Amino acid sequence: MAKVVAINLSRKKGVIKKPVAEGNFIEDFGLEGDAHAGKWHRQVSLLGMESIEKMKAIGIKGLCEGKFAENITTEGIELFKLPLGTKLQIGETIQEVTQIGKECHEKCAIYQKVGSCVMPTEGIFTKVLKGGIVKPGDEIKVIE
Repeated sequence: MAKVVAINLSRKKGVIKKPVAEGNFIEDFGLEGDAHAGKWHRQVSLLGMESIEKMKAIGIKGLCEGKFAENITTEGIELFKLPLGTKLQIGETIQEVTQIGKECHEKCAIYQKVGSCVMPTEGIFTKVLKGGIVKPGDEIKVIE
């Protein structure tokens, strides 16, 4: 079963996101209170624990949810293999995959340290089609 491990939020861009008990995701906007939310195609960012574990395996210490600036940390689903346009039911929300990976214009601290980072290739972005509450433990379902 695919599930939510953590909801992470930052009020400013360029800082590590901190885990919160639950997130209120607003239709066509993103996570309430998050600096990256807005009326664009990258309203919510997601990254799998499996991707974070890959970085831990190459020796990076101190990694946890939110360190890659993802809003939703997941487990049990290969996010980066989902086609664009895939709809996901996450908690009370419905979100649509709008982008796989991203170009990092300024290399993050993780990249500076080890020469690689998983977010540019394995992180995904979604747009919120139906708002609602998402919390750790919520199931993630691909909507056919």
